[in-house]
Amino acid sequence: MKRMKTIVCLGVMVLILGMSSYGGVDTAPSQAKWDNLKQLSVGQEIQVVQNDTKSIRGSFRSFNDAAIVIGLAAGEQTINRQSILRVSSKGQGHRLRNALIGAGVGAGTGLGVGAAMDSHKPCTGFCVNILPNGGKEIGTPLGAIGGALVGAALPTGGWHEIYRAR
Repeated sequence: MKRMKTIVCLGVMVLILGMSSYGGVDTAPSQAKWDNLKQLSVGQEIQVVQNDTKSIRGSFRSFNDAAIVIGLAAGEQTINRQSILRVSSKGQGHRLRNALIGAGVGAGTGLGVGAAMDSHKPCTGFCVNILPNGGKEIGTPLGAIGGALVGAALPTGGWHEIYRAR
């Protein structure tokens, strides 16, 4: 029983460590160069926050030294550079990658818990042991499914600041 508790605690610690190392927040320093907008591609989703804190989300169309053009459902809108506080772009999501990592961590945790459950003393006398490796055979796929669900549910992508007025 003590061994099972140790393995379960170890599996939980590995899961927590894996989740805590996830870097979902962009901590890069803000950019003050208007030329940074060159890294945007036409059609990419962006968010422009104006000096009056009005926020506009749409697809990037173009920019020049004086303004940026955003595609909206109602058409295109041009916003002057002097009225822009910041421009952010939507990052690429990584749900499949996170689901695969979660499945691996969950399968390992399920295998450890299952091995601890299966490590009981052998039967003496009359006993019926239908699934001698049942803990490993059931715990591993259940852990993989649970880990994949948690990994896919983690937020990905996020907004990355491209330009901020000084």
